[in-house]
Amino acid sequence: MVPAGGGPFSRKRKQCQCTSQELLVDYYVKIQDINLTSEDKKFHETFEQQLLVTQLTQLLGPSQERVMPPLLGLEKADLLELMPPSEDFVWMRARLPLEVEEQLKKKCFTLLCYHDPNSNSEHETLKAVKAWKLAEILVSEKQQCQDAKIQQKEQVVLLEKSATYSQVLLRCLALLHRLLQEHRLKTQSELDHINAQYLEIKCSAMILKLRMEELKILSDTYTAEKVEVYHLIRDRLKGAIQLQEQDMEKSQQVLNTYEVLGEEFDKLVKEYTQLKQTTENRRWALQEFSKAYH
Repeated sequence: MVPAGGGPFSRKRKQCQCTSQELLVDYYVKIQDINLTSEDKKFHETFEQQLLVTQLTQLLGPSQERVMPPLLGLEKADLLELMPPSEDFVWMRARLPLEVEEQLKKKCFTLLCYHDPNSNSEHETLKAVKAWKLAEILVSEKQQCQDAKIQQKEQVVLLEKSATYSQVLLRCLALLHRLLQEHRLKTQSELDHINAQYLEIKCSAMILKLRMEELKILSDTYTAEKVEVYHLIRDRLKGAIQLQEQDMEKSQQVLNTYEVLGEEFDKLVKEYTQLKQTTENRRWALQEFSKAYH
């Protein structure tokens, strides 16, 4: 015995029920938009009546299994009286496979157009060929989706593990950092002292090296002959400086003597300058005059 909701028979039964309901829904939609033929109306009415009676009969269930009497005292025989006439039922049953096939084909084409929008404008024969292969394609895509989901779950698990490992590593690094700081405080002063001594020795060595370079440059620049010449030049410059200082001292004494005169001295200087300039001008004119008459 197949459990409810499982097995191929149960699935096919559900598919038939869904298709039957869709047939009736399409019928209700069509009668609102277009005028159906009498045969179409007769088929759908007979089918709906048959379906309702069948569903109600199933709801009542076998009489031997009922504990309580049925509502309104209905029995299966009462419902069977509502079945459509046998001729209409036979006619409807003969047409039903075609209607179901058409409905299923419509659903397949709808699913195909949803899966491949480009097939919407294609011929019905080509659509049928594609719809025939659609099941395999959907099964393959479903398997790909399932594989992708499994892979995604595995990646999520890996990411969660990576996050956990990262947190553990961060905690370990924090612990190591704290331990390093604690141990470093004990030896930091010694390290600083050693580093200071090293830098001091390095600076001293650098200064000595610079001094050696300086002495080397001086020795290359000032040879014994040049030093002797520089000594002679220095002696002469010293003598010249002494003479200049003596002349400067004498001039300063004369200047101090004239500064005692004050403004009168300035006037005499200006007058002397003017007279000297006039004399120079006349001398130049006389020279030019003499050149003109020689």
